[in-house]
Amino acid sequence: MLHKATTLKGYRLDSLDGEIGKVREFYFDDCRWVVRYLVADTGTWLTDRQVLISPHSLGAIVGKEEHIEVGLTKKQIEESPLRQSDKPVSRQFEESYYGHYGLPMYWYGPFMWGYYPYPMVNPEPREDSPRSEEARDHHLRSTDAVKGHHIQAADGEIGHVEDFIIDEETWAIRYLVVDTRNWWPGKKVLVSPKWIERVSWSESKVFVNLSRDAIKESPEYTEESLLTRDYETGLHRHYDQPGYWENDTDPTGKTTGNHGE
Repeated sequence: MLHKATTLKGYRLDSLDGEIGKVREFYFDDCRWVVRYLVADTGTWLTDRQVLISPHSLGAIVGKEEHIEVGLTKKQIEESPLRQSDKPVSRQFEESYYGHYGLPMYWYGPFMWGYYPYPMVNPEPREDSPRSEEARDHHLRSTDAVKGHHIQAADGEIGHVEDFIIDEETWAIRYLVVDTRNWWPGKKVLVSPKWIERVSWSESKVFVNLSRDAIKESPEYTEESLLTRDYETGLHRHYDQPGYWENDTDPTGKTTGNHGE
């Protein structure tokens, strides 16, 4: 199922032994465009740290009750590696984090989640050491920080990032919601990260190898739009692009792999 990031913000987070807070934002990696951590607002419970929850530890998203299941105890979270929110998420912190929870590291291996194409609730331990393998390079970006970045088409600017569409099964960002109000009042469209040519983080600009006319004529996305497979098929057909669902070995398809500037 697909969810808007802004819809999930504020959802209650229920651990194995009680509520731990609410969803604040998400961190995704700019190589695969996959959400690697959910950031929890824990209120007055843990005020000295930023609490990150990996999708490996997330259960069902219950939309009617606006909550997400977390397969961790409060004690596990309290004893997790300390991270201050005013610094980037470092590889050293991630290694400590994944070690604490006994999770497979996503930056090793060929798939979206390292050795797995999906987050695994109880992943099997691997006998081989990932230290001997080459790690994928990536940087983590905040959905809140990237919201508002300008979208640059092949022949000019066409809008800005308003939201993100997240796949509940894989936690991949399937689409960027683009607001084109400065060009076509009221129209919003979807653009897949797979169609991104590069990103200039210093300019807050996302470059796509699509024309403005093609984007203008693409299927409109509204708040009432149902992201059905028929809608997605029509969107991909419009751009003459294969659907991500056609690749059953690695749902990311090709990686964008360009951190930009």
